[in-house]
Formats: sequence, structure tokens, C-alpha cells
Amino acid sequence: MIRVVLPAHLRTLANVSGEVRLQVDGCVSQGSVLDALEALHPALRGTIRDHVTRRRRPFVRFFVGEEDLSHEPPDAPLPDAVVAGTEPFYVVGAMAGG
Repeated sequence: MIRVVLPAHLRTLANVSGEVRLQVDGCVSQGSVLDALEALHPALRGTIRDHVTRRRRPFVRFFVGEEDLSHEPPDAPLPDAVVAGTEPFYVVGAMAGG
């Protein structure tokens, strides 16, 4: 099982209270995890990725541990720790401003 941790506002939108656990078949990548997440929680479609381009929204970041995977290709395999379920895949809302 793939573990996904969402920020509070997306947990509310998805109506979940903690981690989301997903079954992902085939290669476990950002894209396949987000596809499974959006299939399980359709209310999240368009919130993390653009509806048309399917690219990450500008103020959303992806982490595994302390590693920022936000700029990795969406089809790049995620680390083994995510595949094994020992580390969660974090979706984080970024901050901007001065």
C-alpha cells in the first residue's frame, strides 16, 4: 500500500482524517499515485494537478522524507521506501510572499 499525506485543506475536500492508503498497480510514480488518489477521491481532481495539462499546480510540492520530488518527471519511479509503504508520499502546499 502506498501512503499519501495531504495538507489539511485537501484532507477536508477528500473527506479523510489521516493518511490515504492507495493500491497502485505497475510502476509507482508521482503520476500513478496521483491517478489512484484522484480515482479514489474525485473531489481532488484539478486541485493538485491542472485538469488539462496534468502538471503539478505551482504552489503544490511533493516530498518523500526530506527529498523534494516536485521537479522530477511525473513518470519517474518513486523511492523504494514509498513502494514498500515505510515512507509516505507527501503533498504539501507551498507558501509564497515576502
